[in-house]
Amino acid sequence: MPHLELGLDTFGDVTAGPDGALLSHAQVLRDVVEQGVLADQVGVDFIGLGEHHRDDFAISAPEMVLAAIAARTTRIRLGTAVTVLSSDDPIRVFQRFSTLDALSNGRAEVILGRGSFTESFPLFGFPMSDYERLFSEKLDLFAALLANGPVTWEGSIRPPLKNQSVFPPIEGGRHLRASIGVGGTPESVVRAAQYGLPLMLAIIGGAPARFRPYVELYHRALSQLGREQLPVGAHSPGFVADTDEEAREQMFAPYKGMRDRIGAERGWPPMGRDEFEREITHGALFVGGPETVARKIADTVQALGIDRFDLKYSAGAIPHAQLLRCIELYGTKVIPLVREMLA
Repeated sequence: MPHLELGLDTFGDVTAGPDGALLSHAQVLRDVVEQGVLADQVGVDFIGLGEHHRDDFAISAPEMVLAAIAARTTRIRLGTAVTVLSSDDPIRVFQRFSTLDALSNGRAEVILGRGSFTESFPLFGFPMSDYERLFSEKLDLFAALLANGPVTWEGSIRPPLKNQSVFPPIEGGRHLRASIGVGGTPESVVRAAQYGLPLMLAIIGGAPARFRPYVELYHRALSQLGREQLPVGAHSPGFVADTDEEAREQMFAPYKGMRDRIGAERGWPPMGRDEFEREITHGALFVGGPETVARKIADTVQALGIDRFDLKYSAGAIPHAQLLRCIELYGTKVIPLVREMLA
């Protein structure tokens, strides 16, 4: 098996302080930087920051936070989970990440997607009726920018470009590392193959093995298009503590709070403890002590045939100290165990 990449993701969930009160967005952002620094120190391959524009998540400008992490780290790759391309400008996204790539000596990565939240559309003045067209055309333009040279492009969402250079370019003739985040539609999987971009699957509910047909579809589409095989990764929520019991108890109440809050917006019923336990045992929650989480990651890697796994370790108002312990255990215990299990 090629080198398996093991990373972490966070949305910068607004967390509780020592007194139980929610922290300010500013403090959460500073805490995320500390979490990124620790992830670098304990050997995590990648940290991804999700972009959101709502009061329960602090990160609306991931590249700014990643730049702060870049200044205090040396090896960890720095990216998003995801960048909401539909409501952004592809040229500015490229410029921000090419700048981050320069500041981090080549460690920047962007995961492009539509996101599962739509707050950015009214915030930046984009109609939801253009949801599909915006993503399709902006992805087409961004793919052209990845060639790292002058761009000629025409679409319906902005004036055309003719032999336009974009600065700063990626240093040394490299290409910016980019992939497409997919929630599980065949059309999105095929589109990633058409653009020759790696695939990142968001597995946030149900048995991870059910995504195997999407991995096979992606590889089949690449072959039919005459492209070389490209990496496939998966992102799932989870949490690591010293024991299975501690992990479940520390995560349940904050996770339920987040899940019920979002569920109320989307018409979902409140989550019970039985559903939480089922998702740990049979579904997409990777929760437990190091060996339990490592075994589930190894099983998922083998079941899907993937090259990368990112654990979304933030889940509601879990205190910063517990998140730090999760990161420490993931880097020092889980990652070595996964590699040993798959050796």
